[in-house]
Amino acid sequence: MYSPVVEIDIPALQHNFAQVKVQAPHSKILAMIKANAYGHGAIACAKNLPDADAFGVARLDEAILLRQAGIQQPLVLLGGVLYANELDVIAEYDFDILVHHPDQIAMLEAYHGAHKFSVWLKIDTGLHRLGVEPEQAADAYLKLKNCDNVRQPFRVMSHLSAPEQANNPLTTQQYQTFQEITKDWPEEKSLAKTAGILAWPETHFDWVRPGIMLYGISPFADKTGLDLNLKPVMTVRSHLLRVDQRKAGDSIGYGGTWQCPENMPVGVVAMGYADGYPGYLREQAPILVEGKVCKVIGRVAMDLLMVDLRQNLHAKAGDEVVLWGKGLPVEKVAHAAQTVPYTLTTAISFRASRILLTGSQIQQQYA
Repeated sequence: MYSPVVEIDIPALQHNFAQVKVQAPHSKILAMIKANAYGHGAIACAKNLPDADAFGVARLDEAILLRQAGIQQPLVLLGGVLYANELDVIAEYDFDILVHHPDQIAMLEAYHGAHKFSVWLKIDTGLHRLGVEPEQAADAYLKLKNCDNVRQPFRVMSHLSAPEQANNPLTTQQYQTFQEITKDWPEEKSLAKTAGILAWPETHFDWVRPGIMLYGISPFADKTGLDLNLKPVMTVRSHLLRVDQRKAGDSIGYGGTWQCPENMPVGVVAMGYADGYPGYLREQAPILVEGKVCKVIGRVAMDLLMVDLRQNLHAKAGDEVVLWGKGLPVEKVAHAAQTVPYTLTTAISFRASRILLTGSQIQQQYA
């Protein structure tokens, strides 16, 4: 039985990284590889981005795996520290810490080891998620400046809430707040994530933090990565298991939620929600069958989905299917699922085989 295959295109990843440099030529790059590089494979992506100045991860275990795999660039723990005993592990591996709460500063002040920690002070300028409050920022800054356990100089950052929306005044408000708080601070600063890199050049500062654009995906609702000169890194492929001629009125899949409007061919694809395909679609999602755009019909099952083959009357069992990637932007599938592309790429399960495509077209299977 066929199983889905996930292809990771390393030259495309490197092309997208180069586009970050084009957009922000004077900024260092903190490349986001959290959540297993948005489902693309953190170790493989990090090893193939040697010019990244640092990498961002969400959690300690992610950073440990990368360091143990030989990644030597700075690894920034974007979630910071929750328990003081984590500092010993962070010191052992020399990870950077994001500080977003006064309690974390107190942990650093109370640390009794010899290590000096690399720190990023995060200020909440309007996202209201992680970060010291603006009125706490000056005090936090001075405490870090005077902390013997902090490597100087540290860095300062904030996180934009809505840079994907061109007319949302919040981005300008956040930028101005960040500027006002940090204007007299000589430390390196960071504010822009992907949408800021692409649409708000004033937010670039000393460091930019590309995420979804590294993987060839647009942060904007009205554009795909291709519109932004980005290349898709992930392509998810499978095959038709069978093709049947169905009659007008036949119901397709669980619950009989879709009925054939006429006599028509219907295909069964080896891909389901247990493989990472979205289980609930707002509308018929596009799918490529031997390069022709068809539509997913009926409910997506655990292991299978059904496809309307009226746009490819010659389709047969064994034909290749592309769920998203080259030829079919993941943004379009996400739209049909009423979600964002992040949820699709990060949801690919262990059941799918993973293939690394290198510049020499050598294929390597990886975990």
